[in-house]
Amino acid sequence: MRVLFLGDIVGRVGREAVIHHLPNLIKFLKIDFVVANGENSAHGFGITSKICNELYDSGVDVITTGNHVWDQREIINFIVDDDRLVRPINFPRGTPGKGAVVRESCDGHRVLVINVMCRLFMEPLDDPFIAVEKAIDGISLGGELDFILIDVHGEATSEKMAFGHAFDGRVSLVVGTHTHVPTADLMVLANGTAYQSDVGMCGDYDSVIGMKKEYPIKRFITKLPTPRLEAAEGEATICGILVVTDDRSGLAISAEPLRVGGLLTEIMPLRS
Repeated sequence: MRVLFLGDIVGRVGREAVIHHLPNLIKFLKIDFVVANGENSAHGFGITSKICNELYDSGVDVITTGNHVWDQREIINFIVDDDRLVRPINFPRGTPGKGAVVRESCDGHRVLVINVMCRLFMEPLDDPFIAVEKAIDGISLGGELDFILIDVHGEATSEKMAFGHAFDGRVSLVVGTHTHVPTADLMVLANGTAYQSDVGMCGDYDSVIGMKKEYPIKRFITKLPTPRLEAAEGEATICGILVVTDDRSGLAISAEPLRVGGLLTEIMPLRS
């Protein structure tokens, strides 16, 4: 199975780049299933129902989120009935929405997508390891499910790496989001799980993690409050990873970076 994961979509330029390029990428790379993190897609803060539907129409099968999931308040009602939009699974009991969903690809492959949020330098949510353990307990990868993906949304690479090793051999992909910078540690772990500490963002890299540079620089230099940050509006780079799995085991055969457009060096995975 060939699954594409796209990093945090930031602002209008990130959305437009994904919507423009994704249909052709799906055809060219023969992709079976697409997951994208959309928590920064509405002006850099949250996501709306309109944006969700635009991303679905472009070929995204499931949208993950993170700490900005509730920034656009309209999503609170929308997420209740949308089985393709997930929020971190370790939010407290009673939080609207789902932290894990199972969806089928066009050819009938069953994919479990789990979204979880780390705790180091983040909100003090429920234990992320226990939450994911409960979500996959008793599930057979390569049997009832063809692919299991965990989007680990967090600041600390140590916490994300711990996640990768803790679930190595039990899931297809553990991928980090949130820091908006692609790390150089994309690999297949010892027991067959693909891993990357952070896939990077789909946004303008002539920026400070996707935001216009002026106010972040001023905040760091002066330590004074500034107006609300705004998403940068230059050409976006799409950052993602393509994971190919063994159909019998559901474990990764290969994992390759994808980068298209903008300032970062372009990388295109192999077609087959």
